[in-house]
Amino acid sequence: MAADPRLPAQALTPRLAPWILMYHSVAEEDEDPYLLTVSPDRFAEQMDWLHRTGRRGVSVRELLAAQARGRESRLVGLTFDDGYADFARHAVPVLREYGFTATAYVVPDLLGRENDWDAEGPRKKLLTVQQVVELAGSGWEIGSHGLGHQALPGLSPAALERQTADSRRALEDLLGGPVTGFCYPYGAVDLPATRAVQDAGYDYACAIDHSWLTGRHALPRCYVGDRDGAWRLRAKHGRHRWREAVTGLRWAPPKQLPKAAAGEPR
Repeated sequence: MAADPRLPAQALTPRLAPWILMYHSVAEEDEDPYLLTVSPDRFAEQMDWLHRTGRRGVSVRELLAAQARGRESRLVGLTFDDGYADFARHAVPVLREYGFTATAYVVPDLLGRENDWDAEGPRKKLLTVQQVVELAGSGWEIGSHGLGHQALPGLSPAALERQTADSRRALEDLLGGPVTGFCYPYGAVDLPATRAVQDAGYDYACAIDHSWLTGRHALPRCYVGDRDGAWRLRAKHGRHRWREAVTGLRWAPPKQLPKAAAGEPR
């Protein structure tokens, strides 16, 4: 079967995606309708579980570099979407205690403001320009979460370029260094979005679900919430491995049958 030229190469040659945890906010909240918040105590328990089970939390940049060397078996990617200010206040001190690193995906045109896109959720402060610069200077990976926290599927080519390339340039100008990671707002991704991310020069991009697009520019992640204790995290790791196996089988190229030898039935 000939390869479909419309499909990205990553979809034709799937490989094992590393385990990446998806966080948003670490704070105390009385109301959390979107289930985006993990309490500081629960977050500390979750990081302790990773440590006790011999795992180390790292940024996606570090995780993929280790995977390229074949040394990622005990590493877990830690990601924080939206760039909430509580990442610096509550998450970073715990991560430093265990020697972990992480990636924060920020919306460069909304730094210092609030999460206005969450209509029914509590208002949360976003990281300021100064905080983002300081975090990057201390070794934390900063990635792009687009502009205006807008879903990418359905946008025009010009709008996709703005969301991907322009957001990257804005962050690189701010940080004075390369920004190589992208995270799709709302986890929403389609083929034009992945192509726009690649064209913008990102080394990788994070989505949420496993799909036919799963690959370096649509990495699946595991949602983590406040209910997730040790047992649930263990179960989610098992589910990730199962989904990886199913995705690999579903999208692997068909094996060619050996040619019949002379005299054998065809």
